[in-house]
Parts: sequence; structure tokens; C-alpha cells
Amino acid sequence: MRKLMMLTGALAIVTGCAVIPEYQAPDSPQPEAFSEWATTVAGVTDQQRFWQGFNDPVLAALIEQTLHANHDLEVAVARYEQAAALLYGANRDRWPSVTANASVAEMRLAEAEQSAPGVGPGHVQRYQAGLAANWELDFFGRLKSASQAQQAELEAAGADLGALQVALTGQLANSYFELRGLQQQYQVAHRSVALQQQSLDIIAARFEAGRGTEFDLVRAHALLDRTRAELPALQADIRAAMHRIAVLTGQPPTTLIAQLSDQRALPDVLPVIPVDSPGEVLRRRPDIAAAERRLAAATSRIGVATADLFPRFTLSGLLGSIATDSADLFSGSANSRQIALGIDWTFLDHDKVRARIDAAGAESRAALAAYQQTVLEALEEVETRLVRYQRAQERENHLESAMLNSEKAVELARSRYEEGFIGYFEVLTAEQEYVVTRDQAVRSRTEVTLAMVDIYRALVGPPG
Repeated sequence: MRKLMMLTGALAIVTGCAVIPEYQAPDSPQPEAFSEWATTVAGVTDQQRFWQGFNDPVLAALIEQTLHANHDLEVAVARYEQAAALLYGANRDRWPSVTANASVAEMRLAEAEQSAPGVGPGHVQRYQAGLAANWELDFFGRLKSASQAQQAELEAAGADLGALQVALTGQLANSYFELRGLQQQYQVAHRSVALQQQSLDIIAARFEAGRGTEFDLVRAHALLDRTRAELPALQADIRAAMHRIAVLTGQPPTTLIAQLSDQRALPDVLPVIPVDSPGEVLRRRPDIAAAERRLAAATSRIGVATADLFPRFTLSGLLGSIATDSADLFSGSANSRQIALGIDWTFLDHDKVRARIDAAGAESRAALAAYQQTVLEALEEVETRLVRYQRAQERENHLESAMLNSEKAVELARSRYEEGFIGYFEVLTAEQEYVVTRDQAVRSRTEVTLAMVDIYRALVGPPG
């Protein structure tokens, strides 16, 4: 026993964990600042604080419902729990396994066995009970590498869960603000129908009185019908947005129709997002963290494959009792013990092991490329979302000014028409321009709000 322990100790000192590759997180390109943001402000965006910044309790409640009841999140949580269980198993493999066993056997001996010296009658009963221990001595780091790989996979699963939370809340917010924008567009179109109906009534009365033309009457009818034609499509889009919101919150599609039919305006004031340096953004994004952890796992699996080039040492032990009579079990004469050092070395499968090492190396290189691509796409996403938000704000400012001028133009056109200075064609043109401009202004406000949500998603997680 002493010689056995000395041998295993010497092997441990000589070999150590030399075959485990040393992992270092890769460097990634990090510009000093984002080009579309004038200044960078330190601070971490917080989900709850961000959504509360819209001052919309309905949105806040839907976000909370999504985080607690979305079925895609349940899948991600289950995968995280699976990774945690696999990590426990990988860690447990590094320690001895102990099993208890007991058996009772009845044997019939052949005549030759019965005639042998010391052999009893033809039927013999055998009673056995004991504890067996088995321990793989991880001299070459195979089990340690497997544990490190599974630890990295668990951390990647946790990052995936965080990324999915950001993605789903972003999808929910987008669908919610699209719904509110569509409802406002419907209101604009509905008011435009009423406005154009009034104009049509005026033209019809003037035509009957002989003061108007059939051309003006037909044009007014055409404009009214075209505006009415927009209502059914808007109604369908509104209902589709309600369905999407319900499913994201883990409910049947029609569940929230009554609740969401109460119209709410788009937010007048948007929350302020502190834009950190690119380096801080990259460190915060869970999709990048997940890619980096999968790279670490792939690197550790190289160690698992490489360890197969070397022998596996197993230390096993047995402590038990064996007797032919149950009354003698566990007596001093029935005690049995054994300790052994096993060596398993499949050196004839050298080529197969090399193939597994090459495959693990290729997996690691692929994980590195995936990580680098994730970093570049994250930087691209933030830059693009920032520029879209800036330009959406500029567009909204121009459309607000255009809407005020269009409204004034309609008033002037009607006044001049009543005074007989212009025909109704000019009035219809002014009204049509006003309707289009109002619709564009509502759409623009929706785009600005959605662009703000997209910035948040880009700064803290991947797009959904």
C-alpha cells in the first residue's frame, strides 16, 4: 500500500496538469467612443429603471408579465438548470465514487468440484456484502478540463438567459409602441374621414345650388374613399399587435384585446440612456459574454481530448464480507478487503485520439471566430441604432413643423374658397397634404420611440 501511494504521488509530481491548455480571454477591437454620440457618460442602464422612464404603468406591467410567464424564457431557464446539473456531475466525477452491494447466491458444484479437497456438498450458498470505492486519479487534467468546460457552459447559459430577457422585453416594448402608434394613426385617419365628409357635404350643397362643379364633387368623393380604405388595414394591424403582445406575455392571442383597446398616447418624454464607452458596452452585453464563455469551454475541451494521449490511473478499493452461512457474515473470518491501482492506456488508438484533439482545436478556432464576429456586430448595432435615433429625431422635428403649416394651409384654403378666390381643387390638395403630414408625424413619433428602445437593446443586449 505504501509503495502504491508513493508511485501515485511521484506520477502526480512529474505529470501535474501539463496537458491542460491555458485559457486567456481574447482581445477585441474597442474604439474610444461611438461616432454618433457627442459625449459618453458613465453608468449602467438598468432594465426596470429604463422601462419606468416611459411613465406608462400598462407597459411596465406587461414587461413584468413577460419576464415571469414567457415560455421562451422558461426554455432558457430549463437549459440553465440543465447546465448546472451537468456541472455538478462533472465536479462529482473528480471525487471517489462509493457503492454498496450485497448478494446471495446458490451454486451447484460439478462432481469434479465436489471431489476437490476442502469442497463441501454439491449445493453451496454464498453471502456477500460490502462497500466498493473507485477514484480516477486525474494526473493529466482530463476531469479538471471537463469540469472547467462545463463551468464555462453554465456561465454561457446564464448569459443566454440574460440576453433573451433583453430581447423579449425589447420585442414587447416594440410591439406595444407600434400598437399605440397604430391606434393614433387610426384616430388621425378617422378624424380625416370626418373632416373630408364635412368638405364633401359643403361641395354637394354648393353643387346642388349651382355654385360648384361635378369635378370638385368627384374629387372629394375619391379622397374620402381613399382615406376610408386605410381604416380596415389599420384595424388589422392593431389586432395583430395585440395578439403579439399577449403571446409574448405567455397568454393566448386574444387575452389582452379588451385591456389594450383603451388607447394611450405615445410617450411625450423618453427616458435618458447613459451611453458608456464601447469597452463598457461590450463588457455588459450578455451575447458577447456567452460567446466568450463558449470559447473558454471549447479551449477546455482541447485539454479533455489531449489527456486521452496519456494513461488513466484508477485507484479502487473494496471492503466487505463473504461467507457461506449468513450467520458468519461480518465475522472476523469473513472479512475481505482489496486495494488496487488500475492503468488504462489505449495507446493503439493514437490516431483516433489525435483526430479528437484536432476536432477540439477546430471547435476552439470556430468559437474564437464566432466571438470576434459577435463583438463586431455589437459595435455595428450600437453605431447604427444611434444614428437612426438621431436622424429620427431630426425627421420628427421637420414633420411637426410641416404639420403646423399644413393645418394653417387648410384653414387659408377653405377661407379663400368660401370667398370665391380659389376652386375646391386647391382645398382638396391642401386637405390631402395635411392628412398625409399628420399621418407621417404620428409614424415619425413611433419611429423615435422605437429607436430609443433599440438603443437600449443595443447597449445592454442583442437584438430580438
